[in-house]
Amino acid sequence: MKIIMLGAPGAGKGTQAKQIADKYSIPHISTGDIFRANIKNGTELGQKAKKYMDQGLLVPDELTCDLVMDRIQQEDCKNGFVLDGFPRTIPQAEALDAALVKIGQKMDFAIDVDVPDENIVNRMSGRRACLNCGATYHIVSIPTKVEGICDRCGNSVVLRDDDKPETVQKRLKVYHEQTQPLIDYYKKQNILKSVDGTQPMEKVFADIVAILGE
Repeated sequence: MKIIMLGAPGAGKGTQAKQIADKYSIPHISTGDIFRANIKNGTELGQKAKKYMDQGLLVPDELTCDLVMDRIQQEDCKNGFVLDGFPRTIPQAEALDAALVKIGQKMDFAIDVDVPDENIVNRMSGRRACLNCGATYHIVSIPTKVEGICDRCGNSVVLRDDDKPETVQKRLKVYHEQTQPLIDYYKKQNILKSVDGTQPMEKVFADIVAILGE
């Protein structure tokens, strides 16, 4: 089962992708995690990616495509995977389809977690992240046990630059210009399914399971 998660930044698609991965025992592949690992390790790719991310811009295709294709051909992906944060553009989607055709595969589902922009701005300004281990929290829905301190590693949690309202607005604008066309792209392939992302997380997940099957 090969699944693509779609939705604006902050729609909650990452949380849902993790739950799908756990339920169906397939890897959750997040380009964000790949980028963060590279940024933390100070690699050349990480430094390039950070320049874009700090400005609220999307990381260019060529920095992303090869990494993802390499990842999905690893042994743990043989029963499927959940892609989160890729593809973001039509050229990326076409490159992914072409690469999958070469290995005799195709995507099975594209799930769009649909949330209005104003909900997202409110939601993301409450996010807090640990820059040390990458854990993410929310001051309302997933607070840390001790205010300002990561539950996992004990370092400080911060409001990342890319979660600040002005950056979120910019990211949403980029999303609507570049990523929203994917909804039509996957609709034409008859693999698009949409869920209401404004519902409680458990209800969103139940709706996704109803689509994918038990």
